[in-house]
Amino acid sequence: MNGILGIVSEYNPFHNGHVHHLQISKQLTKTDFSVAVMSGNFVQRGDTSIIDKWTKAEMALKAGVDLVIELPTVYAISSAENFADGAVKILNSLGVVDYISFGSEIGEITPLNDVAEILYKEPKEFSTLITSQLKSGLSYPKAREIAISQFFGSSKKYSGIISNPNNILGVEYLKALKKHKSKIKPLTIKRNYSDYNSKDEKNGVASSTAIRTMLQNKKNVHYVVPYETYELLDECINNGKLITDISVFEKEIIYTLRKMTLSEISNLPDVSEGLENKIKFSANNYNNLKDLISNIKSKRYTQTRIQRILLYALLNISQKDINASKKLTPYIRVLGFNKHGKRIISAIAAANSKLKIIVSVKKFMENSNDTALRNMISKDIFATNVYTLGYKNESIANLDYTHKVIEI
Repeated sequence: MNGILGIVSEYNPFHNGHVHHLQISKQLTKTDFSVAVMSGNFVQRGDTSIIDKWTKAEMALKAGVDLVIELPTVYAISSAENFADGAVKILNSLGVVDYISFGSEIGEITPLNDVAEILYKEPKEFSTLITSQLKSGLSYPKAREIAISQFFGSSKKYSGIISNPNNILGVEYLKALKKHKSKIKPLTIKRNYSDYNSKDEKNGVASSTAIRTMLQNKKNVHYVVPYETYELLDECINNGKLITDISVFEKEIIYTLRKMTLSEISNLPDVSEGLENKIKFSANNYNNLKDLISNIKSKRYTQTRIQRILLYALLNISQKDINASKKLTPYIRVLGFNKHGKRIISAIAAANSKLKIIVSVKKFMENSNDTALRNMISKDIFATNVYTLGYKNESIANLDYTHKVIEI
């Protein structure tokens, strides 16, 4: 096989910018095939995917991706560090991936790699700078951003480098490659279209955020997504299967928090320094998600972090689950493939015969004795069961057992 490109994605939803990234990446790396590790029904910024994971996989396959593998939920809704680490562990374990390509605001691999090196090795001087910023009451991401600028001094290239979301993830991918001593070569493509959080459209390209906003406002998105994506989105809308955002699960989240004890809330990932008291108070005294989040967030605890905590509670993911995920090499859960993807799966099996490749969740759960991996995939199953509660019709459970792998 003449080169395989790895991509980590959310495809929420798949749009013209993703087509550009895939095509340019394959041209620059001279690869013929591509594998996407994609988050499922819930995503890293503490929110829902606007459409289900199988529909996202179908969008990607119809746009030219050859194989789509699910990033387990425990990683998919985790911090940027654990999100990237889980994805890189999957790509690395395949044994056939030559490159990883990701978008970034800076579009240059060297400065991102320099920052990744510092974060990976964390020299004493850098640790001291972070500690100093944390003592001033800043959140960890902000403290780290300032410490990096201070560490690299007058170089403007490093100033604010991790104030941008795609740069942050890029640094974490590079850090993970170092940590796992991976031979996969990194490549970054400059995002020369709209910013991640931008709500603007330019030359037929808009960010995922902008497209989701357009869909929420019932606007036509046909000119910013591939035709196949548009068709699938239209089908989801007509079938009542568009999940606009986390507020769809507002009552379920508040119910869950009211039911939980202070001790249980304190065991959720990202909860520290007595934050459980504020969460419990807010859940008991507010009836909607907007007011709940507004009352909890602060200078140290950003809205994204709060929303991730709410998802951990909703999906029954504890700090113990996150700790376990850091020690595991994840399973390979295949969501979909085309004829090239089928060849890639065969190559993966030949390269690493001990790797857990899951095509049937039912068979895996019946036959696997690996308690840690069974627990991890049980979180994916439960996440889908919760997600379908947001459907207007056919809110059935256990789709992970019954939904067929997408084959194009």
